[in-house]
Amino acid sequence: MTDFTELGLSPKVLRAVTEAGYVTPTPIQEGAIPPALEGKDVLGIAQTGTGKTASFTLPMICKLARGRARARMPRSLVLCPTRELAAQVAENFDTYSKHVKLSKALLIGGVSFKEQDQLIDKGVDVLIATPGRLLDHFERGKLLLTGIEIMVVDEADRMLDMGFIPDIERIFSLTPFTRQTLFFSATMAPEIERITNTFLSAPARIEVARQATAAENIEQGVVMFKASRRDRLATEKRAVLRAVIEAEGERCTNAIIFCNRKVDVDIVAKSLKKHGFNAEAIHGDLDQSQRTRTLDAFRDGSLRLLVASDVAARGLDIPSVSHVFNYDVPSHSEDYVHRIGRTGRAGRDGKAIMICAPADEKNLAGIEKLIEKDVPRLENPLKSAAPDTAEAEDKQDDAPKKTRSRSSRGRKADQPREETAREDNPQENKPQENKSQENKPREGKQPPQKKRDDNNVVGMGDHLPQFIAKSFEERRAS
Repeated sequence: MTDFTELGLSPKVLRAVTEAGYVTPTPIQEGAIPPALEGKDVLGIAQTGTGKTASFTLPMICKLARGRARARMPRSLVLCPTRELAAQVAENFDTYSKHVKLSKALLIGGVSFKEQDQLIDKGVDVLIATPGRLLDHFERGKLLLTGIEIMVVDEADRMLDMGFIPDIERIFSLTPFTRQTLFFSATMAPEIERITNTFLSAPARIEVARQATAAENIEQGVVMFKASRRDRLATEKRAVLRAVIEAEGERCTNAIIFCNRKVDVDIVAKSLKKHGFNAEAIHGDLDQSQRTRTLDAFRDGSLRLLVASDVAARGLDIPSVSHVFNYDVPSHSEDYVHRIGRTGRAGRDGKAIMICAPADEKNLAGIEKLIEKDVPRLENPLKSAAPDTAEAEDKQDDAPKKTRSRSSRGRKADQPREETAREDNPQENKPQENKSQENKPREGKQPPQKKRDDNNVVGMGDHLPQFIAKSFEERRAS
């Protein structure tokens, strides 16, 4: 197989592919497109960056060119785990279907329901959606899935990680049993295997690479880092990250920096900008318009460093990413493969560097077991822990929190340190005249001496009600 002309695509689709600059199909495209055109179910397993999107968009366009959409009843459905991936699939459809009259709708969060409802009411050939927003439209009665002819699940293993499998199963149950299903994933976890066995009928299985392997053109490395003190871990780790980026110099034209937590994404981006780096953050909690602007700036080269959560680890096609920096070692080994797959795409060389603290060594061992090789150890550019000056400069980057040092425990914030020492050591600095009274009861512990009142009863207070005192008076009289 040498070019797209031998895959059986329609002339209009071939024309669009040629105009897009593609000549030779990738292995997953070569294996998946012919059975998809024949109407068979397809199970595609390939590592990220191998062209899975075109593997289902091209045959879908060829098949959907024959037919007409009806209101609220889309003819095909593409499910994606993230908004960015769904938007990218929509762009691919626009590219490959420009010579074919097909309508599409993109259903993702962060966009007005009204605009999406208007598109669905007109009738669409291709519906591209995230599971949550799709079910929102269905439950509002704005959408019917009984007309689905082709259903695609993209990045199925990411769906599993994000907890979408129950939604996927429900959506499958709402579509016709006679649909054609195209199922793509980078890895095949047991849960994914169960889904494919349940909802795919005699699928053509195309596996073009060993599951969860890293591309050979990506140079990998890990910096082993140990903080000088536990409370300086985050500050010194950010200093190491900056030193690693600076050490790459001009070779690092642009890079994606991955963090495990969304809060760390914001903190790291803020720290980098504070130290003069051109960086922005992207994660799931940001407004969709802001996420789109950030990605567009990264694609056109006006943004050098993209600090991201795993929302950017799957499916985003940014061909010219020179570096990937893992600020955190991913807790799931498969995520490492997807993260570093953002570089070294389309045959280019790439570099992936990870920072590993002692607490992350177990996760690092899991990654090396998955990829079946050791990640080369790199020298820490700082040689040692970050200096105190870096800590002072970076202190404001951390999320606001109140901490107490061991020496200040039990002391108020505005209380002088000398008073604390006196409280912690009551025997020190005590006046001599009080030493002879140490064994005496402290002042204030006993009520002041006063003339005895016969009506007073020990333990009952000074204001004893008369009806209670009467019983004590009778006892005294007897």
